[in-house]
Amino acid sequence: MSDKRHILSIQVDNEPGVLSRIVGLFSGRGYNIESLNVAATNEPEISRITMVTTADPNIMEQIKKQLHKLINVVTVHDLTESDYVQRELALIKVHAKADNRGELINIVDIFRYKIVDVGPEHVTIQATATEDKLKAFIELVTPMGIKEIVRTGSIALYRGN
Repeated sequence: MSDKRHILSIQVDNEPGVLSRIVGLFSGRGYNIESLNVAATNEPEISRITMVTTADPNIMEQIKKQLHKLINVVTVHDLTESDYVQRELALIKVHAKADNRGELINIVDIFRYKIVDVGPEHVTIQATATEDKLKAFIELVTPMGIKEIVRTGSIALYRGN
């Protein structure tokens, strides 16, 4: 069986130490976390952890069972085989002088991103997109010179009810 990328949506009690126990479960067993995002939900006592990891199906089943055993874990959902909406936020600072600034602005417009800061030699772009669309944008502007990138990692929810 081959490794597959999984997006886990984990609801937990919004208490100190919960994230540490979950990350400890992964690191203690040698599982890699590709991205991790945590925030309170519409219920202040519950937080949602969105985690991306890669594992074969048997290992993924073990991971989910071990997560369910942890105190303070409310639910664990593997969104991978479901119909879901996924996004990532990135701030990308691109080298932009007068000679390439117009081209960069056009690319930002095509992708429907937003310029949030402009300096004499740079432009900072706010991008909210799927991972593939974000990757395509980054590849397109890399020749202009990327100064910095910061990304949130994936967040995801089931579609519909």
